[in-house]
Amino acid sequence: MNSVFWLAVALLIATALMIIVVPLWRRSDLAESDVEQRNIKIARERLQELKQQLRDGALSQQQFDEQYQELELSLSDDLDSILAQSRKAGQGKWMIVAILLFVPLVSLSLYFTLGDTQAMVKVEQQQLALQKQQEAQQTIFKMVNGLAERLQQQPNDSEGWLMLGRSLKYMRQYDKAAQAFAQAYRLLGEEPSVMLQYADALAMAQGGKLSGKPAELIFKALSLAPDDATGLWLGGMAKAEMGEYQQALRYWQKLEPKLAGNPESLREVQGLIAALKERIAETGGLETASGQTGIEVEVKLDDSLYDKVQAGDTVFIYAQALNGPKMPLAIVRKRVADLPLSVELNDALAMTPAMKLSAFDNVKVIARISKSGNAMPQPGDLIGYVDTAEPGQDRAVVITINQQVK
Repeated sequence: MNSVFWLAVALLIATALMIIVVPLWRRSDLAESDVEQRNIKIARERLQELKQQLRDGALSQQQFDEQYQELELSLSDDLDSILAQSRKAGQGKWMIVAILLFVPLVSLSLYFTLGDTQAMVKVEQQQLALQKQQEAQQTIFKMVNGLAERLQQQPNDSEGWLMLGRSLKYMRQYDKAAQAFAQAYRLLGEEPSVMLQYADALAMAQGGKLSGKPAELIFKALSLAPDDATGLWLGGMAKAEMGEYQQALRYWQKLEPKLAGNPESLREVQGLIAALKERIAETGGLETASGQTGIEVEVKLDDSLYDKVQAGDTVFIYAQALNGPKMPLAIVRKRVADLPLSVELNDALAMTPAMKLSAFDNVKVIARISKSGNAMPQPGDLIGYVDTAEPGQDRAVVITINQQVK
């Protein structure tokens, strides 16, 4: 490649020199030849005239000699002029020689001073890198396709599904990646790292939105592994998307010291924290309705009780004061088909303005399945609860419905 480059440079310089030098050379040679030939011709014609006039008697010998001397002097002056022109032509040719030397030297000097002498090497390296990248992608595609085919024959290979999900995510095939992670989740159960990978792929598949199933998986993973860095990152993103800036801030502030060894990620989180604080200051500390001080609740049904419920049965999730009236401080209504699920209880869900969740330091949180749909507990209802929970706490409250109301 380098030899071709320098050959091209030499051809370009030679072409430029031919365009400049050839016209100059021809012009000087033609000018010198024309002047010389014209003056000699005139001198010869004048000498013939003088000789003819001498023969005809129009001139005496003395007159002929005088005019002949004048002609010699005139021709001598013209010859001096010709010599001067020749010297100028010689100077012009010296300039041509100078140009022949100057142009290549200056061009090469400018190139080595201002140009990139490694440009061709870099182009070669980029081409080789691109070729290697394409070869690597083709290899990855073959491996992924082979893995997908193998998993059709071995569908219970959880590690294989995880590897397939990561590979498809790297290839930006997020829908397929989510399906692979879903298989791993089915096989491995509530493993936080798997749930978070599944949530991330689902979110990417729906344009980066974390609402819905991704958020459920994220908060469920955080309830099992409250210090997981990926969970805190995604949890903050999900809460910020919901408008719950205070909770998002708590997640990211908890994440910040865990990123001390990763300066780039640390700067990003610090930037998000600063933006959140500015947002909270702009709103005077107020958030969206779902962003008020509350309790994150994860609800699931014990596997042994699934045969006792129907998909359409009502699920009530609510908080009660530990002492005093048993009226719910905040309540959410769902269906068995939604289980397992994640909800937030907050002041926006209060039944009366006088009884708000934020007014209590500790509360009891209950999840109950009602076949009748009645808000009051009935015999035969299925129930689960946590005796005490603190509104505004970082980690979610996990409730398993595993008892029957007598």
